[in-house]
Amino acid sequence: MGNWIINHGLTSFILVVWMAINIFLFVWFYFFYDLGDQFFYTRHILGSALAWARAPAAVLNFNCLLILLPVCRNLLSLLRGSFMCCGRTMRKQLDKNLSFHKLVAYMIGLMTAVHMIAHLLNVEWYNNSRRGVYDGLSTALSDLEDSGNTTYLNPIRSTDIDAQQTPTYFVFTTIAGLTGVIITLALILIITSSMEVIRRSYFEVFWYTHHLFIIFFAGLVFHGAGRIVRSQQTTTPPHNFTFCKDRFAQWGRIPECPVPQFAGGFPQTWMWVIGPMILYVCERLLRFIRYTQTVRYRKIVIRPSKVLELQLVKNGFKMEVGQYVFLNCPALSQLEWHPFTMTSAPEEDFFSVHIRSAGDWTQKLISMVEELPEGAQGPKMGVDGPFGTASEDVFDYEVSMLVGAGIGVTPFASILKSIWYKFKDSNPKLRTRKIYFYWLCRETHAFEWFADLLQVLEREMEERGMGDFLTYKLYLTGWDQSHACHVMVHFDEDTDVVTGLKQKTHYGRPNWDKEFEQVRKENPTSVVGTFLCGPAALGTVLEKKCAKYSDVDPRKTKFYFNKENF
Repeated sequence: MGNWIINHGLTSFILVVWMAINIFLFVWFYFFYDLGDQFFYTRHILGSALAWARAPAAVLNFNCLLILLPVCRNLLSLLRGSFMCCGRTMRKQLDKNLSFHKLVAYMIGLMTAVHMIAHLLNVEWYNNSRRGVYDGLSTALSDLEDSGNTTYLNPIRSTDIDAQQTPTYFVFTTIAGLTGVIITLALILIITSSMEVIRRSYFEVFWYTHHLFIIFFAGLVFHGAGRIVRSQQTTTPPHNFTFCKDRFAQWGRIPECPVPQFAGGFPQTWMWVIGPMILYVCERLLRFIRYTQTVRYRKIVIRPSKVLELQLVKNGFKMEVGQYVFLNCPALSQLEWHPFTMTSAPEEDFFSVHIRSAGDWTQKLISMVEELPEGAQGPKMGVDGPFGTASEDVFDYEVSMLVGAGIGVTPFASILKSIWYKFKDSNPKLRTRKIYFYWLCRETHAFEWFADLLQVLEREMEERGMGDFLTYKLYLTGWDQSHACHVMVHFDEDTDVVTGLKQKTHYGRPNWDKEFEQVRKENPTSVVGTFLCGPAALGTVLEKKCAKYSDVDPRKTKFYFNKENF
């Protein structure tokens, strides 16, 4: 339990607070509409469906306020910088922004379904009341006119249309109904296109449908303007429903029972979402300003395994280790922006990204670059960022475990390069005294573009007598029989047959229990930061190991798990 609290305590507390606010809003507004005297006559027509429609609406307002904040990346980077004086646990919460974004989206989807079903029932009951299907009081309430000093309760004002068609007509001819249909359809498309299989295989579908959020929020702002949920207003003399509900035939004829007046509530949704909407507009304006700034190519390299390296230069661009940028290539798409971790170090006068062919956009970009004449500038590139990630905190730990899978090694390339520069300049601010680096790849070619950096680091550490500072292990998870035979023939050589490094390549996957036990044994009193850029399944494993091998005793080893999220 102690280990779990160390790694998940604050996250769980935030989620509990969020869920508590949702529950409070639902319960509060449910009883407000289910017990409120001003809704007595409305409840007589609609029953409990009134409260079941309005309570989810309150929860929707709260979550629509939150949904945009986790994707305001400049805001998050600003907060991350503000929290540099705070504990690392607080900063770690910002790295869970997309997980929280998804969680809020699930709540919006659930509450939308409840809200929609309840209102469909409400429309049906309004229609039946208007046609005298129910009791006399319901009919009297539905027949109230909207003239003089009276106001109606039932928003279905006409019976000229066929009874079966009236609900459909009402939904598609009123502000509340039409906007409700539009935002529901937009939400369905947004959620379904966000599934992992679509997002990874058809990113363009995910990207474009996600921008239906503009239509969603526009419809949301106007949705309440229809004011179809109406409450009883105070009159002079007052209309006492406990006395008058059984004397509806005498309404307006006796002084004790004036004709009841009703009015729709003032629309409130816009007040919940206007702040986040303004923040997001500012985010987009900042992205556009950055897009217009000139980006020059310093170098373009096609690496093995279809990996494209772009070295770019932009005036005033400053970065930290492990940060990422969004790239836009207008020649491929004016609207698509894709995130890439930078592989350069802050000490260098350029920034670089390594792009693997993993979809239509990346494949088209690589093909376009391959066709360029030697020495030519690449296509126009827009750059938004840089943005902060968990890897920024790597130098805040005495000991760091870096785990990369495939192209997921990119943030650690930036870190290892920065370490090399810090040693070269004898930087006294370097707190880190030990780094463990693990890289898992399926094919041998993937090692080639990164092996040069490791060779330089290996040589540099030996020359400075710090061979123990960096421990790295490369794991090849896929090979064939010919490769195995080749390795066996060259087994006794001093350098590895795959990478040319002194550290030999391991075959298969790491035994994480053994690795964590070794790190704990070698660093008995250290705080160890475990950083992953790789698949979620591997993240689950490492997160469990961090909890398992952390010691509650503050004088002993503790592991903190950090994962890259884009």
